[in-house]
Amino acid sequence: MLESLSDAKEELKRVDHLIYVSLKYTRTVDVFLNIITRMIDAYDFLINALLKSALENKLIEQIPASPREKGELVMVVFKDEVVKENINLYFLLRKMLKSNPQREHEYRRNVTMTTYIDNRKEIMNIDIATDYYHFQKAFVDYVEGLITKKP
Repeated sequence: MLESLSDAKEELKRVDHLIYVSLKYTRTVDVFLNIITRMIDAYDFLINALLKSALENKLIEQIPASPREKGELVMVVFKDEVVKENINLYFLLRKMLKSNPQREHEYRRNVTMTTYIDNRKEIMNIDIATDYYHFQKAFVDYVEGLITKKP
């Protein structure tokens, strides 16, 4: 449980580096895809930490195998709005990674990755990636608080 949390923090360090260093010098959609991959990995670790905590506290009987089921179970067990918003972002990032993105303005400050998910246009640019990073970083602190507090 704490190991999963530690792994999530390590992934976020990599996301931080990708956003603040790699994007500064290599403004391509490939960097966005790497950022999304790292964020998904961090969410996987956070979800596993939450589920292990729920299993220890006997809130659930077993941990599902698929990422989709894990995310949905976390939303059922932890009904907080923060959890729901982060799991929805996790699902969105997974869909963005699996989609076929369009590349615009590569090698420029306003490099943009555009994709269509569920008939909605989703855009990823430097500012949005940074916002997602800060949102996820706050979620790590929130999950750490949930896991380390004693019932």
